Amino acid sequence: MLLELEGGQVPMGFGHMSVLAAASADSEIFVAQNVFFGIIALVMIYAALRCVTTKNVVHAALWLVLVLAGAAAQFILLGSEFVAVTQVLVYIGAIIVLFLFGVMLTKASMGDDDSVAKEKHAMAALVAVLLAAVMGIALIDSFSDTRLVIDEPQRFDMVSDAIFSQYIIAFEAVSVLLLAALIGAIVVARKDSSP
Repeated sequence: MLLELEGGQVPMGFGHMSVLAAASADSEIFVAQNVFFGIIALVMIYAALRCVTTKNVVHAALWLVLVLAGAAAQFILLGSEFVAVTQVLVYIGAIIVLFLFGVMLTKASMGDDDSVAKEKHAMAALVAVLLAAVMGIALIDSFSDTRLVIDEPQRFDMVSDAIFSQYIIAFEAVSVLLLAALIGAIVVARKDSSP
């Protein structure tokens, strides 16, 4: 019995497993990356579900930290170390702290909230399922024939050139939005503390 490879035919015997391993190594199958992607994705899904189902707002923010850390780990798997570091510094380091300050300054409820009715849970679940379906269809329609090629990690100069040339409007809009959220938190905190 012969095994067909690009270089010709190889007889199959006891050593055919090493030949298959060499053939799969040439075809760019990243088994370890796929396994780690799956593990990180499962942890992110569990943390996201706990984030939206926990009754304590502070615990929800901490579960969100785990989701964002998983996103940073996924960026590392994709070879985008700059984006992963930015994810950790900006989202985990700044946005979560902003969330926690907002929770503490607005005196949000920390336990069961009787004002949330069961009907709102059903509507939220319906909206979540519809949103997931629309996003899934849009992603499959847009990127079904696209193959991600990772030749080398992204260099910092490539990312900075893209941010400050092609995406400068979105970058500045996000910074203004974060500034408005910070000013809004200060205004809300001052209204609550005034006699």
